[in-house]
Amino acid sequence: MVYCIVIRGPAGVGKSTIAKILAKKLNANYYSMDQVLEKHKLDTIEGNGISAENFIRANEIIMQQAKDNNVIIIDGCFYRQEQISHLKKQCEHIQIFTLLASIDLCQQRNNQRRKPMSTEAITQVFNMTSSVKEGINIQTANKRKEDVVEEIYSLINL
Repeated sequence: MVYCIVIRGPAGVGKSTIAKILAKKLNANYYSMDQVLEKHKLDTIEGNGISAENFIRANEIIMQQAKDNNVIIIDGCFYRQEQISHLKKQCEHIQIFTLLASIDLCQQRNNQRRKPMSTEAITQVFNMTSSVKEGINIQTANKRKEDVVEEIYSLINL
């Protein structure tokens, strides 16, 4: 039985950092949606982002790889409701956490990356991600990453 924990939110909010720390704390397998999309050449931007079909294909790849795991953690923007609905059907148990921060803070964090996204891309992803209301909201502004991890950890129902 696979228990899925999804860490979602806009680009630059800290999803990967939080998800990796949480995976270590829970001894869970970690999956980066961005890495799966890139590795399988599903990261093609069409119009307003990556298609729901490509995200669903990435879900299927992750679930196939994760079938023998007890707990998995997936981080990604999850800005397509179809992707979230599909994943809910694939996971026997799922908990979704949405990390929140202002667009300005996401932009600042993005600018500290080795390969920052453009301001336009950050804004577009922020708007699309914010339009999907899903999961338990976790504010990240003015919090240490350890505090965000502990907040999520306290809410997990394993």
